[in-house]
Amino acid sequence: MINILLDTNIILDLLAAREPFYAEAAELFSLADKKSIKLSVSALSFANIHYILSKFINDQEARKILRNFKVIVSVLPLDEKIVDLALNSDFKDFEDSIQYFTAIENAQKLIVTRNKSDFKHSKIPIMTAGEFIKSLSL
Repeated sequence: MINILLDTNIILDLLAAREPFYAEAAELFSLADKKSIKLSVSALSFANIHYILSKFINDQEARKILRNFKVIVSVLPLDEKIVDLALNSDFKDFEDSIQYFTAIENAQKLIVTRNKSDFKHSKIPIMTAGEFIKSLSL
């Protein structure tokens, strides 16, 4: 089973039903639910998603959504080493650097994101949800 780190934007596509990205995100989570793949997220993503969802719904509803979401993913730790690596990296976007080093430090084989260009110098594959889903049928 392949370990995949999801970037925050893919999670928001699912939880906020953002079109036109929702269907591909939902398919990823369906594969995880069937135990075909293992999806992981950075602990940072939970904080970011709660913050964003709370702008549109109340705190209790946001927490309920995240509790349900947590059942299908593994939450990877954000520690001092990851922060140090991110602070000293060449990434233009600090949040992306945290996502990347979380994946590297936790042996993730792939990062799924909608912003592939943010991970130009990645040492692991970077794919969109659609690209990953298509790769399974090859």
